[in-house]
Amino acid sequence: MANPNPLKTIFLTLFIGIISINANSQDDPYRFTFAPDVWYNDVDGIRLGIRTLGEVEGTFKDGPHRLDAGLWVGTWFPENPISYYLSFTEPLNSTYDYGNEPSIQLISSVRTGYALHRFQFNKRWQPGFDEYQYKELSLFFSKERMFNSEYRPYKALWQDDWKSLLGLNFVWSSNPDFGLFLAKVSVNHDVNEKTENFTVGTIELLQRIDLNEKFKLRLRFFGGKGSEFTPPEYLFLTSMNSAQNWLEKGVSRAKGTIPMPWLEAGSFQVGGGANLRGYLNRDINMLNSFQNSDIKVLFPLYKSMLAFNAEFEFPNLVNRAIKNISIIGDLTEVRTYMFADIGKGNEFTIVRITDGISQNVPVEVQGIPEDGIILADAGIGLQFSFNIPDYLGKDRGIFIRYDIPFWLSHPEDSESNFSFRQLVGLGAIISF
Repeated sequence: MANPNPLKTIFLTLFIGIISINANSQDDPYRFTFAPDVWYNDVDGIRLGIRTLGEVEGTFKDGPHRLDAGLWVGTWFPENPISYYLSFTEPLNSTYDYGNEPSIQLISSVRTGYALHRFQFNKRWQPGFDEYQYKELSLFFSKERMFNSEYRPYKALWQDDWKSLLGLNFVWSSNPDFGLFLAKVSVNHDVNEKTENFTVGTIELLQRIDLNEKFKLRLRFFGGKGSEFTPPEYLFLTSMNSAQNWLEKGVSRAKGTIPMPWLEAGSFQVGGGANLRGYLNRDINMLNSFQNSDIKVLFPLYKSMLAFNAEFEFPNLVNRAIKNISIIGDLTEVRTYMFADIGKGNEFTIVRITDGISQNVPVEVQGIPEDGIILADAGIGLQFSFNIPDYLGKDRGIFIRYDIPFWLSHPEDSESNFSFRQLVGLGAIISF
């Protein structure tokens, strides 16, 4: 197997050097705060480690030389038992106004079979002290590769080439009188000279409308577009997030954290993307067939996707009772809502796996969902959320959804439009 992290030594040396030089140059001492960390997946087994935050004393995670790092070992001692994550952020101007800093950030990570080494420029614009009123821009260059497919829940959705990515992420948050608004834009362009380059971009718009103190309307628009040679991990599914985005959360980063029988039964959804939640079983059934075959396996993905999600929240007695409990009521919420999803995937592509290698091929297959068809679903749901920061200052929020999409516009052949269907999801579709 090729070395999964050729820039590892460079990044580690750079991190240590910057921390040492800058920490020693400050009048105030540099402080490290440590915390143990325990996690599980089916390859590492129980993964034991330690996390640390580093900062100049008294800056409260808003000063120079900010470090966020972790080191872990897999107790089942797999092929790559040691994993790590390092992020070092340095403001470019020490006199910036609160919430308006420009900074550079270095990130190096090798964990759960994925290597990422990134240099990033960040800029934030925040008038005043309203944390919901800001704009944030990130520009980056990264080297990335999935080097061990054993960690992937559906490994055939991945290619293992190195990617050299130029990227942009932009977030705009606003807090008008009628409810919070959030816009997210992401663009990735591959500049690797050894592979056929691709570009993929997404946009997500979220709006909460406070109808009154008890009723709320939450709206979400999603759009995504990939170029001709976009690899399968970046292409779009109808019911779930793209495979690449599963890496963003610890629960979906590697197989087994979510038990595979739950995932393969279509009982568990990794939210995001088009999020047409009523079509989860259809996608999972095709993924299972795709995963369990050895050669010439076909699976449909979309190069472009448009979707709209809506949730109408109404009060419930459980949430009212919880809010009356001291402290717990400030950290916990139970939401009940009716939902509807509608979306359409275009530029249909087929991923073919031959001898373990993913390829996009333009073929027509019987029984595959029609390209460009509008899919819709509706149902009722419940979401439990609990959020308490740990003593390192990180949010440890948990969002658990139970959705019942009882109506589909295009059910499978053996189903009626109205039927009892259910799924559990981690992570809110519209979190505010």
